[in-house]
Amino acid sequence: MRCRELLERLEELAPGEYACEWDNPGFLAGRGEKEIHKVLVALDAADEAVEQAVEEKADLLLTHHPLIFKALKRVNDQDFVSRRILRLIQADICYVAMHTNFDSAPGCMADLAAERLGLLSEEPLQVTGEKDGMAFGIGKVGRLERAMSVRELAELVKERFGLPFVTVYGMDQVKGAVSRAAVSPGAGGGMIAHGIAKKAQVLVTGDIGHHSGIDAAAQGMAIIDAGHYGLEHIFMPFMKEYLEKLPGADLQVIMEEKRLPVQVI
Repeated sequence: MRCRELLERLEELAPGEYACEWDNPGFLAGRGEKEIHKVLVALDAADEAVEQAVEEKADLLLTHHPLIFKALKRVNDQDFVSRRILRLIQADICYVAMHTNFDSAPGCMADLAAERLGLLSEEPLQVTGEKDGMAFGIGKVGRLERAMSVRELAELVKERFGLPFVTVYGMDQVKGAVSRAAVSPGAGGGMIAHGIAKKAQVLVTGDIGHHSGIDAAAQGMAIIDAGHYGLEHIFMPFMKEYLEKLPGADLQVIMEEKRLPVQVI
């Protein structure tokens, strides 16, 4: 299957038009006519992922976060972004990213996170579009499988997403059992207002700063910060399975090893 053909299949899953205006997903480097037999799936096009793609002789590197966000004025080995692009092109590896289009597309990031957390009767946390009469968007809000304390939910998040730790705001303010929760993988500071508006008692997300966390707690909503990577690594196994099942593609798909980019000492 040629790269351009594979792009069409990825577009069916998460159309580029679903992406936020500021985002830059899609076909970011390589040849459209390149034959794709082997794919490496990673969350970020970091040095480790790029080098693994080269060593594994992958034909395509597929990541969630785009390596290129801003226009590049030059591509050489003097800048870490352009150095990675140069490395991929030299190895004839195509590079594709699926970011906020994947976050919001039905059946993708928002739904995957809600399913893993066990949310029932969920709805989009932030509606960004509609498909076949059904609203979709960033994050989900719904009812937990059972009422539990914020601490118990934090432990559940660690278990369901395979994490060694989470940080929690509002455990002292939001007392008793909670039953309505929201989840928004990635950077969730901008989702706090949506969570409060949708009457979520807890928001599970990542990249929450001090003031955002304590302000949310003061308004009666606890926050479980599971980290940006901590929630979004579910992109990798989902895309591996999706690509392996593509009719007529016959792809060998490998995943970058799961590795949290942050440690608590």
